[in-house]
Amino acid sequence: MEWREQAIVLGIRRHGESSVIAEVMTRSRGRHLGIVRGGRSRRQQPVLQPGNTVEAHWRARLHEHMGTFVLEPVVQRTASLMNSAAALNAVQLAGAHLRLLAERDPHPRLFDGLAVILDHLGDAETTAALMLRFELALLEELGFGLDLAQCAATGQTHDLVYVSPRTGRAVSREAGQPWHDKLLPLPAFLVEEGRQEEMTELAEAFRLTGYFLGRNVFEPRGLKEPEARSGFLAACIRAMPLSVEAIVSAD
Repeated sequence: MEWREQAIVLGIRRHGESSVIAEVMTRSRGRHLGIVRGGRSRRQQPVLQPGNTVEAHWRARLHEHMGTFVLEPVVQRTASLMNSAAALNAVQLAGAHLRLLAERDPHPRLFDGLAVILDHLGDAETTAALMLRFELALLEELGFGLDLAQCAATGQTHDLVYVSPRTGRAVSREAGQPWHDKLLPLPAFLVEEGRQEEMTELAEAFRLTGYFLGRNVFEPRGLKEPEARSGFLAACIRAMPLSVEAIVSAD
């Protein structure tokens, strides 16, 4: 058994004296593990850094075996990651999110989303917006997607300003007013096509995804929110000083 495909390195762990087990994300084969012989060598270490895009060649005697990888560099991002705490935490957070998925299950939408994030790591505000979309897509892929198309109470598609914490469905201003203190704010850019997000809205949106990830994903699995998530938001604070107050409220 063997295949070749471009992949994004998520992480590695030691295996024996000189090898590592590499964890990568591929578009058609999902999150995949494999042994890299000599992966701790000076030549291999720069290639195996999280966030790098590689050409992966996987081999195994049987499909269910872990198998071995030969990974060749396509895009190496280590230098750019070291210069940005937001970028470094973004890569770590994306990896933590992808580990919530079953190994070898294909999730092409999330692979494409990660690739776009990696291409925009130089701009903290853009990275924040892309990570927010990534978290929304992750909720959908895990079966907990938010329904923001119409009001859960009236069916109307305009003036949607709340989200029900129980159902994850949108609620209009009028229908939600009696329970506004129990509902979650719905940032306008998530429901108004073509609207550019603002940092105050991004802060609200991260609170929204954080709530549903915590309730539906982390808590049932006995997990805590990844430390990289708070690290990512804190790094965005430092990168965008004019938005400090808004971002702090999202943490």
